[in-house]
Amino acid sequence: MRLLRNFATVGAYTMASRVLGFARDIMIAAFLGAGPVADAFFVAFKLPNLFRRLFAEGAFNSAFVPLFARVRAEEGAAGGERFASSVLSWLLIVMLVVTTLAQIFTPVLVWILAPGFEDPDRDVAVFYTRICFPYLAAMSIVAFLSGILNTLDRFAAAAFAPVLLNIVLIGALLFAGLSGFDPFATGTALAIGVFFAGIAQAILLAVAVWRMGVRLTLSRPRITPRIKRLFWLGVPGVISGGITQINIVVGTIIASPFAGAVSYLYYADRLYQLPLGIVGIALGVVLLPDLSRRLRGGDEAGALWTQNRALEFALMLTLPAAAALIAVPLEIVVTLFERGAFERSDAAMTAAALSAYGLGLPAFVLIKVFSPSFFAREDMKTPMIFAGVSMVVNVVGSIVLARLFAPQGLAHVGIALATSAAGWVNAILLFATLIRRGAFKPDSLLCTRALGFVAAALALMIAAVLVARGLSGWFFDASILSSAAALAVVVFSSVLAFAITCELFGTFGVRDLIKALRRS
Repeated sequence: MRLLRNFATVGAYTMASRVLGFARDIMIAAFLGAGPVADAFFVAFKLPNLFRRLFAEGAFNSAFVPLFARVRAEEGAAGGERFASSVLSWLLIVMLVVTTLAQIFTPVLVWILAPGFEDPDRDVAVFYTRICFPYLAAMSIVAFLSGILNTLDRFAAAAFAPVLLNIVLIGALLFAGLSGFDPFATGTALAIGVFFAGIAQAILLAVAVWRMGVRLTLSRPRITPRIKRLFWLGVPGVISGGITQINIVVGTIIASPFAGAVSYLYYADRLYQLPLGIVGIALGVVLLPDLSRRLRGGDEAGALWTQNRALEFALMLTLPAAAALIAVPLEIVVTLFERGAFERSDAAMTAAALSAYGLGLPAFVLIKVFSPSFFAREDMKTPMIFAGVSMVVNVVGSIVLARLFAPQGLAHVGIALATSAAGWVNAILLFATLIRRGAFKPDSLLCTRALGFVAAALALMIAAVLVARGLSGWFFDASILSSAAALAVVVFSSVLAFAITCELFGTFGVRDLIKALRRS
């Protein structure tokens, strides 16, 4: 099973990246806590990340991969190189213009993203953003090169690239320790680390593409029919491919007037992004080129089989993760983040947002599973429309729920709930449209296993809560090592409950997974 093999490759490197990301965020929490410098850095880092995921990952993964695959099929490798070289020339010009404008209008961008910041905090955010923003240009090149490698069925280098970001940022934090962990100096070191991490990732992917025998050249950009097609496919991809990030940024804007809310949402987002990255993003990356190849070859039956198995695999991994985030969020946050400047009150606030995000985790993964079916058919308009509907739900819901929860000091929880609701609206619209068009037909095996996974997730929640209560003293009144050991026991007990329930219901069991991995 090539799909499972490629997913395992991307998922493994994504896991490594997210584990290092946790180490990075644990250090940031310990050194900066949830104070104004932390808020300023998170806003600065969010700006280039937003544009990267909208204009680079979202647009290229949804538009460039199908077009590049088609050109290679019709004109061979040489034709694919000519098309890719033309895209690269345009990409460099666009990124130069965007980066220059961003440097000029950074104060405006920061004000839009965090209108609630006071002047001193806004000035720090502007300073950090100007250092971080060139990261966008480097990461756009990374996304472009990743699209080439993914189309050629090579996923390892592109999946490993984010690991470099976390390695560099951890190194920056250790270097900041030489200054005694002064908050402003630590934030500056992180911003500089972001800049150099982008360059390191671009070099890594450029070498990987060169080793694959792809030779790219720069020339005077020309507006060809294929470049026009890429543009018209890419613009909707910017919206539909990056809807999760759009919703998160909306939450940041609305949260900025509330002290600490930006940081609480950031730490909660980092935790639920772990399963989303490993399952949702990895499946989306692998699915798009696979579906593009099958549909281009007229293999509709194979495309349907791939979609069913991808959804099945996503549910098996996502539902237990969502159940854990909902059932024991405080225990998770306390174990991972509560130390140094990050206090118990910060942990409680972050945990409340994490539980709200957990409700939407399955929806965010389903979006990543359903969207490639549209992109592979070069239908960008439909996901864009649904993304727009979802964004309206998120904006209205965030404003209403933030005000509703604000008197209790939980405005950020209302924002997280609105983001989850928006994700479900988007996922349901995508699924219903695929069913109506006949582009997706759930088979009997998927339906049977889906019901079993739901039952197993409920069993996991019960086991997690009971075990966590029994170990509450280890979590809240002991050392870091004790809380880590308690969390390990909770995880083991929860996984065991999930696996046993899956076996009892006859769904995808441990033995089936081992067999599939051996075959792949």
